[in-house]
This record gives sequence, structure tokens and C-alpha cells, in this order.
Amino acid sequence: MNASAYPDARLHSLHCYPVKSGRVIDLHSARLGPLGLQHDRSWLIVDAADRFITQRSHPTLARLVALPDADGGLSLTHPEAGTLQWSAPPALPAHAPAHAAAYPDAQRIVRVWRRDIPARDCGPEAADFVTRLIGEPARLVAAEQANFPDGYPLLICTRESLAALNERLQGDLPMSRFRPNLVLEGWPAWAEDGVREVQIGKARLRLVKACTRCGVTGLDQDSGLPGVDPLPELRRFRYDPALKGVTFGWNAEVVAGAGSVLTVGDPVRVRP
Repeated sequence: MNASAYPDARLHSLHCYPVKSGRVIDLHSARLGPLGLQHDRSWLIVDAADRFITQRSHPTLARLVALPDADGGLSLTHPEAGTLQWSAPPALPAHAPAHAAAYPDAQRIVRVWRRDIPARDCGPEAADFVTRLIGEPARLVAAEQANFPDGYPLLICTRESLAALNERLQGDLPMSRFRPNLVLEGWPAWAEDGVREVQIGKARLRLVKACTRCGVTGLDQDSGLPGVDPLPELRRFRYDPALKGVTFGWNAEVVAGAGSVLTVGDPVRVRP
């Protein structure tokens, strides 16, 4: 389909995940930055080797509720680990040594897949909380210049493609299994495969790569327990040999409009 052939679409829902792999926050509106939605994946749990931890190895993260506050802090709640109110510390003084671990915002270099990302340690109280949650030594870190997605700032899915998948599954799989940031409605199922750029208000978003899916899609996002696994059915008709995986949704990046606000109901226009 060329751009003029696409029917009108709208932004059906907006979602962010303040702690990577934690529970979703459903939003009515969200500010868009160059690295995606405000607060999205701005905190990360890492193991003793500073490698990222997700639901792939620790499904209990699906039950971690994280709520950012206006001052840069974060409220964390988990049924097994309890509650933590973390306050953003002041910036590290310029004269302080870089290795000053006594500062709660001491620098760390954390690993997300093959990327090394500078981050700020959230201190011993946060470390105790996530260690109880994970069941092994762990730290909570906050983003500095970059946040912690798997690879791209945004994930876009469509309601129609989910409906088409559910017809094949003969079930009612919720969109939460795919953990999108933006959910669109108004196009035919799988039409997003032919889209390269969309305009939503002042924002221009480029769809750069189909999203290959992992076993997290088989986890119930309310309980963290295994549920219906969509991957076998997706493999029947959504396997991409070039990407060596099954795909659902598209990874996207911000081309223009950083600083603008996206709101549920906004019209979505396909750009040529």
C-alpha cells in the first residue's frame, strides 16, 4: 500500500515501562523525547556483574509496579519485596572522585545486550529492595544520557494485527503480552509492515525494524505466570528469515517532534 491508500488511523493507547521489564503504566498522554516516551525504561535492575535483568530470566518482574514522581524519584511496589520510595539524589559534586561509592549516585557502566551504558547507581536501600525481589545480589540503576530499551526507542503495534492473531489462536491474548509503547488502530491487519514513517501531531516516527519476539510473550503480565504462548502460531506465518525470528510490531525511532506531547485519540498519518 502507498501512503495515500492507508485509511485514517488513530493512537488508541500509550504505554511506558519505567523500570525495564517491570509492569506497564497506561497513559492518556506522554511527552516524547529523542529517546522515546518520558520515563520509559529509565531505570534498570542489574546483576552482580552489572548485566541487565529482565522477565526472560525473572518473570516476577511482571508484578513490579514503578511510578515516577515529578522530582525524578521513583516509587516501587512488589507483593513479595514490599515498597520502596527512592528519591533522586543531587548531582555528584565535581570535585568528588569518580570511584566515590559512598555517593548514592555513583557511576556504573551497565550492559544491555552488547551495549555498555553509563548509569547512576540508586544506592544501598534500592539494592536491598531489588535483591529481595530477584533473589540474588542486584542493583537498581537510573539512566543518565540514555535509557535502557533492548535496542530502539519505541515499539508500535496495531489492534487489528492482534485481532488477526487472536483469530488464529482462537483466544483473547491481550496486547500487554507484546509490551508496546504506542498502539494504533484503523489499518488492516499487518499493514504496518508496509509503513516506513508516520506523523502524529508534530511527531514523526520512523518504523525501522520488525520486532522479533521472545518467550516473554508467553507470560501473563498480571501474574508473571506462564500463559498461552503465541510464538508457535506466529512462527507459522510471521517468521522472518533475515531476522531469524518471529515478528509482531515494529521498532521505531523519533525523526522529529521531540518535546511534543502524544495523546490517546491523536490522528495518525502515513507519510510517503
